[in-house]
Amino acid sequence: MRATSLTALGLAVLTALTATAAAGAAPADDAPATKPARTASVHGSARVHYVFSPDDDIRFTIDAEAAPYSHPLPGLPQGLPTDARGTVSFRHVVAATGQIATAKARVDCLVTGGGAATLTAVVTRSDVGPVGERLGFSVGEGRAGGPDRLGFSWGVANVDPEETDEKGNVTAPRVGTCMAPAPFAPAVRGGFTVRHAELPPSPPAEMR
Repeated sequence: MRATSLTALGLAVLTALTATAAAGAAPADDAPATKPARTASVHGSARVHYVFSPDDDIRFTIDAEAAPYSHPLPGLPQGLPTDARGTVSFRHVVAATGQIATAKARVDCLVTGGGAATLTAVVTRSDVGPVGERLGFSVGEGRAGGPDRLGFSWGVANVDPEETDEKGNVTAPRVGTCMAPAPFAPAVRGGFTVRHAELPPSPPAEMR
């Protein structure tokens, strides 16, 4: 009786081990393993040096993540592959006067390329500009020991030479999604992390 019981126990253990090994084995060619899709993102906070206001304390905080095809638009019911979510906030303290300006914006677009990214965000609260305005930002991770860098659309000349106002002066065009200047301002404190991901293909027609 004991020999029979041990034999039965051995068979049960062997069966369990075989099942476990099968479960952990590589899938067949016709059933490839799937990996969760990588998500592009930008996170971080930094004080930057702005050449036109070198003594001012200017800080940006970015928390942005890709959310492809999540913002339907007229004529684009599936949205865009660069759709994104998150927030951008910034704070500017004018050294000469002590004046403080702050703003916060909702991220609507993000695209990455290696350690660089451009994103846009629509202002939701501001001391200095209109709510609803879209702003452009760019981020570059530092290389070879250099600082991270950040660009912002109002920090450099953004004009349309073909358009003028009633006084004949050139005007600043609206910022489109994911449009931003190169990251011209070096971070002097803090920094940003860019997580790159390739743009996803269009969703199947039945999902649009």
